[in-house]
Formats: sequence, C-alpha cells, structure tokens
Amino acid sequence: MKKLFVLFALLGMLYGLVVPAFAEEIAPAAASTTAQAATATDTVKPVPAAATHVVAPTPNKGDTAWMLTATLLVIMMSIPGLALFYGGLVRSKNMLSILMQVFAIFALIIVLWAIYGYSLAFTEGNAFIGGFDRLFLKGIFDPVTGSVANAATFSKGVVIPEFAFVVFQATFAAIAVALIVGAFAERMKFSAVLLFSALWFTFAYVPIAHMVWFWMGPDAYTSQAAADTATAASGWLFQKGALDFAGGTVVHINAAVAGLVGAFMVGKRIGYGKEPMAPHNMVMTMIGGSLLWVGWFGFNAGSALEASGTATLAFVNTLVATAAAALTWTLAEQLLKGKPSVLGAVSGAVAGLVAITPACGWVGIGGGLIIGALAGVVCFWGVTGLKKLLGADDALDVFGIHGIGGILGALLTGVFNTWSMGGTGIVDYVNNTIVDTTIRGQVWIQAQAVLTTIIWSAVVAFVCYKIVDMTIGLRVKQEEEREGLDTTSHGERAYNF
Repeated sequence: MKKLFVLFALLGMLYGLVVPAFAEEIAPAAASTTAQAATATDTVKPVPAAATHVVAPTPNKGDTAWMLTATLLVIMMSIPGLALFYGGLVRSKNMLSILMQVFAIFALIIVLWAIYGYSLAFTEGNAFIGGFDRLFLKGIFDPVTGSVANAATFSKGVVIPEFAFVVFQATFAAIAVALIVGAFAERMKFSAVLLFSALWFTFAYVPIAHMVWFWMGPDAYTSQAAADTATAASGWLFQKGALDFAGGTVVHINAAVAGLVGAFMVGKRIGYGKEPMAPHNMVMTMIGGSLLWVGWFGFNAGSALEASGTATLAFVNTLVATAAAALTWTLAEQLLKGKPSVLGAVSGAVAGLVAITPACGWVGIGGGLIIGALAGVVCFWGVTGLKKLLGADDALDVFGIHGIGGILGALLTGVFNTWSMGGTGIVDYVNNTIVDTTIRGQVWIQAQAVLTTIIWSAVVAFVCYKIVDMTIGLRVKQEEEREGLDTTSHGERAYNF
C-alpha cells in the first residue's frame, strides 16, 4: 500500500511540475484533429479531390457492412479471444473463474453502455463528460418512419448509421474493462469484480473516452469561427490535439493502470513467489492470442469508421507491427533466457497490437514496423524488470504489456505521424488541407494525454476499489483461494478427470 501511495504522489508531482515547464517551452501543435486553421508556419498540402467532394449524408452500404463486421471482430477479441488467452495463463483450478469474469463483464458493460455509457461518452456536455441526450439510446431510432439517425465519420458528408457506431464503441468499452481482471486474477470475489467494473467503467472509462474521442464531426468545420465553436464543445484532450486512433489511452493505458492499482490493493496471491504458478494450458493461450490478433483488425481498422484507404493503412500496420513485436520479444528471450517460448511469442504479439493501436491510422509502414519492434523489447522488460521493481502481483502482466505498450505507442504516434517520418499528418477541415505536425510539439501533446489518463484512472480505480472493499469486500477467503475459484465461486470444474 505504501508503494501505491508513493506512486500516486510521484505521478501528481510529475504532472504538476512537468506540465507548466514544458508548456512554456513548447507551444501546442498549431494543427490537430480538431481541424484548426493552418498558420503561416504550418506545412500544408491539398486534400485529395475525393476528400473535398461533398457527399450527401446517406450511409454507404459498404461502410455500414464493414463497421458491423469490425464490431463482430472486436466481440471475438473479448469472447472467446481474451477469455481463452487469460484462461490458459491461470492455474487449472481458476480456469472457469477467469472465463466467467470476462464473459460476465462483457455482458454487464454492454448493458450499461446502452443505458447511459454511450450518451455520457459521445454526446455534447462539457470537456470531461457528455450529456443524457442518448440515455437508453433514445432518439436514434424513429419507430414512426423506421429511420435510424446517422453518425459522423472522419470525412465531410460521409456518415454511418448511428447504431453501427454505438455497437462498435460498446465493444471497446467492454474489452477495456475485461482487460483489468488479469491483474488480480485468482483471488478476487466475483461480486466484487462486477461491482468494481461498473464503478470504474462509469467514472474512468466513459470520461476518458469523452475527453479523447468526442468531437462535433467534420461537417461542423465550415469556417474558422464554426471550427472554434465546434472545438470548444469537444473533449478536453481532443481540444489539445491528442492523437489516439483506436484506444492506446482510452483502452490500454486506462485499463492497465486500474489493473496495477488493483494488484496492489487486492494483494498478492497466496504462495506468490514461493509456489509454482505456471500457466496451466498454453494451447488455450495460443488460441486466445491468435483470436486477439485476428479480432484486432476490426479494433484498429474499424476505427477509421469507413471502408477507406485509412482503414487499409490501419489494417496493414496492425499486421506488420504485431509480427515485428512477436519476433523481437522472441529474440530477447533467446538472448536472455536461452530458449524462446510460445508464451513469449504470443505476449510479444499482444504487445505489438497494443503499441500500434494509437498509431495505426496515423503512421506509415516504416513507423509501424519500428513501433512494433520496440514494443516487443520494451514490454519484455515491462513483464520482467519493471514488474520486479514495482513488486506487485500483476498475475497476467496487464500493466507490463498493456500499460507499457500503450504508453510507448501513444508517445511514438507523435514521432511517426509527421511527414518526415512517413506519417499522414492531420486534416485541416476548414481549409481542406492536410497539415504536418512537429515531432516535439505532438509528442508533448501525446505526453499530456498519457499523464492525464494515468492519473485519472489511478485515482478513480483507487476510490472504486476502496468502495468495493468497504461494502462487500475485495478478496475471497484464504481457504477458498487455495481450493480454487472454479468450485468455491461457481461450483464447477473446468476439467472433470
């Protein structure tokens, strides 16, 4: 617990001291995804003719079909992908427990998303949280006309049915919360897991999603005055120009920090460091990891919100970065441990997936390869060296992979987004141009997003764990933990032989 308070104190000092110092030294990038007008010092190039063509706001069937397909892929990432990946990593006596936690969390968050989560994340409110315009998803379907409202994409005049956007984002919320359970696997009450999930989703995931991703859409940027008004109504980190294509901050850093706090607060597993706690079924972990890789194409390429060239860029970056990370992790294991393992290769792939997530639609292929290659090595250190330094029983290395990989990817997005590094730059919707970013300026903006997410998630998670502990308790009894949560919590066994 002392380490946890020290961590909070250091984070607070870092944010309080570093932000003002750098704010004086580095001005925010002149152009960002909020489509501010280009200044005289910006490097610009015209948007291709196709992007300037005004299209009637009618959903394209191809875009709609792609978004529904991408949503199904992300569902597969959670159930069965994440469930099997985690399930194989725990001991056999807790196999069903981890499957049940992932499955139940997915169902819970989907329901909460429909009731209030989507409305608070993706409707206009203030810079930190949305409003109640879409409570219970009201106003999207008109039963009289049978019509469905549309949602903006990233191209002017291009829309998709809002329900497609709702369900796509619902899967992001669900898998983000499910990721957390890997940190405190094998020792937390099932009821406590669900209560914490509901609280953290409400007060951490939803606000961060709003801060990073909510904006008024490209069609609101008709003039500089209109752009200023639209930007002022957007999320706080979006206003700053933070780039997060598919969830490096919103999903991975957010969830990983909550998991790390949980590992400290729930405490270490009985026998941790003294008894063998090896994964019980690497075959299932391999299957789950492979399903994660396949499903991640929906996660990343789907975040383009259109069946477009940007979607294909995100798709290929997801492929090559993941492959590079799997190879570098395997090489690091070979050099340092003498033998490459299946667990290492799969963990490296997941590290690559995490790191490329915030960058996949913003960087070129060279940037994607470098981000992936670095992720394999850095996250290998995260689950070995850093884990020992922290001293927490992060059972399934949630922070070492998702936290470190997410931070690395978010920061490197600011490097490889620039034209000089083969990146895409960003769109200035007012002047219909593509604007370059500067490495120094954009990395600083990315750092602000990372620090904000770390601090927000850590504080909210701490409070949520405390609430759960004071009400129903966090941890199962010692005898139940020793016997295994499959039988003591669910009355079942994964293997009856």
